[in-house]
Amino acid sequence: MPELEKKIQHLLKTIKEYNPKADLGLIELAFLFAKQAHDGQKRLTGEDYIHHPLATAQMLADMKLSPNIIIAGLLHDVPEDTKYTLEDITKNFGEEVATLVEGITKLGNIKYRGIERYIENLRKMFVAMAKDTRVILIKFADRYHNLKTLYALPRDKQIRIASEVLEIYAPIANRLGMYEMKGKLEEESFKYLYPKEYNWLKGLVEKQLKTKEIYLDEIIAFVKKELKEEGIEYLEVKGRVKQLYSLYAKLLEHDKDINRVYDFVAIRIIVQDIPTCYAVLGIIHKKMKPLKGRIKDYIAQPKPNGYSSLHTTVFTVDGEIIEIQIRTKEMEEEAEYGIAAHWHYDEKGSLIPSKKIKWIDELTKWQKELSENEKYLENLKIDVFNDRIFVFTPKGDVIDLPKGATPIDFAYYVHTDIGAQCTGALINNHIASLNSPLKSGDVIEIITDKNRKNPSADWLKFVKTSVAKNKIKSALAKRTLIEKFLKK
Repeated sequence: MPELEKKIQHLLKTIKEYNPKADLGLIELAFLFAKQAHDGQKRLTGEDYIHHPLATAQMLADMKLSPNIIIAGLLHDVPEDTKYTLEDITKNFGEEVATLVEGITKLGNIKYRGIERYIENLRKMFVAMAKDTRVILIKFADRYHNLKTLYALPRDKQIRIASEVLEIYAPIANRLGMYEMKGKLEEESFKYLYPKEYNWLKGLVEKQLKTKEIYLDEIIAFVKKELKEEGIEYLEVKGRVKQLYSLYAKLLEHDKDINRVYDFVAIRIIVQDIPTCYAVLGIIHKKMKPLKGRIKDYIAQPKPNGYSSLHTTVFTVDGEIIEIQIRTKEMEEEAEYGIAAHWHYDEKGSLIPSKKIKWIDELTKWQKELSENEKYLENLKIDVFNDRIFVFTPKGDVIDLPKGATPIDFAYYVHTDIGAQCTGALINNHIASLNSPLKSGDVIEIITDKNRKNPSADWLKFVKTSVAKNKIKSALAKRTLIEKFLKK
């Protein structure tokens, strides 16, 4: 069987396994349409062009996405690179597929061709994402396959594309809770951007795994035995190794000492329901001593991107330290696929709970206020692509902020008036200065004075978010204007 035939058959088999009701004939038709449209086109690897949309579609199928998204993946380059139009796609595959393909086409390739063009393309991407988040899923799959074939490009292009993925696409995947996709994008980019560090770390991990695998198998067997003795039914107990780029970032914080990274390997226990998650946590702590301050309940307080799980770091019976994650099958799927899990198996519409993409909506609002492109990019890196922390209001609501954010950033996130009237803050019931950097898990209470009308200009020296900066600057400018008017 020719290679291309093998690939399309593998795609159809993948879809049938998770979605037996899918119209495989329509997917095959989309493949033939794309093959004809791209006939005669080659990629720099020397392959026929059709291999790229087919690889994109396969990745979408591996994410268990619905048929229309996969068809759009097969056709995503047709209007831009061939004689066929969006009208042809609408006529053959319907309005919804055409809308998705149009979303991808409008994005074009976000290439660095001077700051203005680059920023404009980024803006387009966020508008498209706010309109229909499925577009970014196709873009992720498209980008990932491009990374897999970077070897065919000159070194300067490899660096540019890998940098862009690491700085923009991987953090977006993270914000959307798509940890599997984030890891794949980071790994491939890491390989090209920092080849020496990548090879060093790969060798270190392989060496460590030789000793860790035996011990991991023993722990898994021990956990299974203990759960069985307690009458706890589990769906799966497995080991997992931390993704390379995440591990590299952690190692940099710990002087490259892998023994100080406690979640380098972890055990994941998958159970039927939430009560069983907590029952398992109790059994684990009865048998293995937990490490102080390392118990995290993301079920009671999920991360802002929807991630739920119980995490605990324990001393094993042999004195080793290991992280154990406990979750349900649904939580496992959500952790792996993130927002993509909303479009598994069948069409559930293009809209998703607004809470999930609040930050995308906010982006489209504040980007209009920024005319300076360099500032836009700088704010983008802080507000979206920076490491995130999540803190709580006294009522237990989760607030998602960039690392290094302060009580003033928190206050303005909650409400403009709370920001402007802020006079003090309590962090975990202790009085703290307004420039204190917040940490994940902190509970913040803002002290306000209703007689206070304006923020302090000094706050601009330490606030991190563009929301806080813009609100402070706007209030100060207004005050200056009023003062000038009164003097007249």
